[in-house]
Amino acid sequence: MIELPARAPNALLAANDYDTDAIRADLADRKIEAAIPGRSKRRVKIEHNRMLYKQRHRIERMFGHLKINRAIATRYDQLV
Repeated sequence: MIELPARAPNALLAANDYDTDAIRADLADRKIEAAIPGRSKRRVKIEHNRMLYKQRHRIERMFGHLKINRAIATRYDQLV
């Protein structure tokens, strides 16, 4: 389902948009931990590693900084 590099990761950090049984089953078959919180509409709550999921925030901040620096470097940001 998800194309992975040659070296398989230990875990997948994803938002609850990726909370589907098919993705979870695919990750379980590949022996990859799913750090995906369950959707609020799920009847059976699925536990996830909260400490590992917090690392996702650091990745999101890194992409935010890259976008800001790109705007400054390419002069998209016209403020002086």
